[in-house]
Amino acid sequence: MLILGCILVLITLFLLIKRYEARMVLVAAGIIMCACAGNPMAALNSFAKGMGSSMISSACSSMGFALVMRFTGCDKHLINFLAKGLTKVHFLIIPGVVLATFAVNMALPSAAGTAAAAGAIFIPIMMGAGIHPAMAAAAVKCGTYGSMLNPGLAHNPFVAKIAGVGVMDVIAFHYKANLASLVIAAITITVIAYMTHENKDHFAEGLELEENFKVNYLYALMPIIPIAILLLGATKIVPMFKMGVAQAMIIGCVLALAVTKTNPAELTKSFFDGMGKAYADIIGIIISAGVFVAGMNAMGLVKAFTNAMLNNPAIVKIAASVGPFLLGLIVGSGDAATFAFNEAITPHAADFGMTPVQMGSMATLGGTLGRTMSPIAGATIIVAGIAGVNPMEIAKRNALPMVLAMVVGMTVLVMQ
Repeated sequence: MLILGCILVLITLFLLIKRYEARMVLVAAGIIMCACAGNPMAALNSFAKGMGSSMISSACSSMGFALVMRFTGCDKHLINFLAKGLTKVHFLIIPGVVLATFAVNMALPSAAGTAAAAGAIFIPIMMGAGIHPAMAAAAVKCGTYGSMLNPGLAHNPFVAKIAGVGVMDVIAFHYKANLASLVIAAITITVIAYMTHENKDHFAEGLELEENFKVNYLYALMPIIPIAILLLGATKIVPMFKMGVAQAMIIGCVLALAVTKTNPAELTKSFFDGMGKAYADIIGIIISAGVFVAGMNAMGLVKAFTNAMLNNPAIVKIAASVGPFLLGLIVGSGDAATFAFNEAITPHAADFGMTPVQMGSMATLGGTLGRTMSPIAGATIIVAGIAGVNPMEIAKRNALPMVLAMVVGMTVLVMQ
């Protein structure tokens, strides 16, 4: 069963790389695996569950807001305002977006929410500056692990409880590794963009810069209103702004309507058209990815992988980082492997010459970086939808940055 499951996973990855319709491939693979495991309903149940995914409000509202910005022309004003300045320091655009997204994710500890909010702003700006759409999306995705430095991330208090220390003590231990890995990731993806010539001259239709375009600065301000609200609320600078992504996007649309004085009916239509497009193109793939993961669970692949990692104490130091990384890459979430490892092994870290905080931090960083590289992670699918590219294109561009980030991050953690 495990061998058959591995073969089916490899076939699925091959078809995705060959750019077959992603939803068709993932759903078919999930159904086949569940059927082989004698539990075909598991695939259908996952499909039904995915239709009510918690990511729907973030992804759909963000795409709706993005189309409203396109309809009102506000995105063009912001793009022309920023891109004309950025062309003078063009080499800083890609690493700057990686760092900015990382900072946003520190305040909003949801990779999918950050991808939706930051991606709706940064991706059109980068595309307007001539950066390849897939590279623009990859740069945003590359920064979606800033949540490691947020006390609200579930893994930080979990490790703190095991170690008997405060949650800030855990963050104080691993923040250097996080920042070191971030720098390496930002530099690497920038080098890749320059080597593949994806850093310029890839102007998207409707986002081209206009030489004599007169920027309305109030219009240019509209696209950043939602993310400003979210950051001010999350950091408690303005407590009344504490709200979800969807609420912030609606406020942004209302303000854009008031500022641009466009037709309310047409603006509303644009918003819901965007929501529908998001459900078809983004949520559809997220649902399909869930069916695929259900298939792997039905065949016992995820459990077998986790058990193999936990039952080999001789390689526990490597398993602490590589195990959660690989599982995060395969299933699009590092949570399962990370929590399993930290619960089973981290309390006994002293037996392997490590502290619980050190071992727990390694597992958490490994799972987070694996998820950041995964083509079926919710955040990857969201930025792919905004940029209009295949999620596999983003995964390919983020592969080397995330692997090097893991090597550097783990080295820093081991040396502490």
